[in-house]
Amino acid sequence: MSSATHGTTPYYYVPGPSRHPVMAAIGLFFVILGAGQWINGAGWGAYSLLFGLLWWLGVLYQWFRDAVAESEGGLYSDRIDASFRWSMSWFIFSEVMFFGAFFSALWWARAHSVPALGSLENALLWPDFRAIWPTMQAGATASPAGIVEPFTTVGPFWLPTINTALLLTSGVTLTIAHHALREGHRAKTISYMWITVLLGVVFLGVQGYEYLHLYRDLNLKLTSGIYGSTFYMLTGFHGFHVFVGMLMLLFITLRLQKGHFTAERHFGFEGAAWYWHFVDVVWLGLYILVYWL
Repeated sequence: MSSATHGTTPYYYVPGPSRHPVMAAIGLFFVILGAGQWINGAGWGAYSLLFGLLWWLGVLYQWFRDAVAESEGGLYSDRIDASFRWSMSWFIFSEVMFFGAFFSALWWARAHSVPALGSLENALLWPDFRAIWPTMQAGATASPAGIVEPFTTVGPFWLPTINTALLLTSGVTLTIAHHALREGHRAKTISYMWITVLLGVVFLGVQGYEYLHLYRDLNLKLTSGIYGSTFYMLTGFHGFHVFVGMLMLLFITLRLQKGHFTAERHFGFEGAAWYWHFVDVVWLGLYILVYWL
């Protein structure tokens, strides 16, 4: 947030008409168009996807630049600060509902769908089906027709446990950076922020290596029945959120190096920290429900 004094700050700043929303929508249009065509075998879809991503990223850069200029220009008052806090709170709430849907899908499959398919009502249709979780053996559990290749499930050791330690450590370093900023120790804040960003990058690297191991050695794929689909949907979307959170922390760190934020006004920092701690909590749920149970 801005470090300007309240005397030069408007009561509530309302920006003028902006081209950024419609320009971002144009970029996303080409992203969706290209992705859809690429998946369906059209080679030009990859170029449309790339063009849309570059366009969209360029628009975001200009949009963020304007927002930072407004903040540092003293246009954001306490009323704007409150609006940002409510907006970030509702955004994180929507993310809670998002992951809640996938956790519910995992629970429903384990507690209801698989047992129901193994009931007496379905015995005539799938006489060889056994209602066992995880559904890892073709022809005996989730794939009576043999359309799902046999695979091996994944446990908590060691890569998921290493990633858990990385994320928990990043939460600690981020908290240290926040307290340092509130105490006016900018150099210490920047140092611990870079450590936090680095931990996020390492987490993504470990998860990428884990996916390679699962696909190559355990034959665990997105098509590996309900177990594979829920596993990759939960861990994959979480990995994407880690990537987004890491970018947020990176931009905040770069702004800190430029002298932005003060001990009193720094909601840009706090909003990114809220998001990162949310990502940490989601991972703990994943670590227990997906890898241990």
